[in-house]
Amino acid sequence: MRQVLMLGALALAGCTSSAELQTSREAEAQRDLGEALKGRVAGKPQNCLSSSQSTNGPQIIDAHTILYRDGRRVWRNDLAGNCPSLDPDDILVVELHGSQICKNDMFRPVDRGSQIPGAYCRFGQFTPYVKE
Repeated sequence: MRQVLMLGALALAGCTSSAELQTSREAEAQRDLGEALKGRVAGKPQNCLSSSQSTNGPQIIDAHTILYRDGRRVWRNDLAGNCPSLDPDDILVVELHGSQICKNDMFRPVDRGSQIPGAYCRFGQFTPYVKE
């Protein structure tokens, strides 16, 4: 009986740690996004971004948001849907059709350590942010 109770306590402790870890990741993502866009104003969203404009990036914020930078501009992409396998340390493999990355273009996150690709995800619109 004592072993069963201990296992139950360990299982509950694991759930709490997992929830705390998730909350911590979400807070870190919001902090990173806030820092990247601080003092910037959103412009009109665009459907495509020239691959030459995305000179610095991608910066994966979370399973919904990716940032690209080109000089003084930060391009925010809110993905077309949730991309649950997307992790900030992943490498993005983007399927380019021409010289632009566009809304609904597909990409796959690849785990940097194991090199195992995740599920396909789709880009949303690209919103430019510039300093006032």
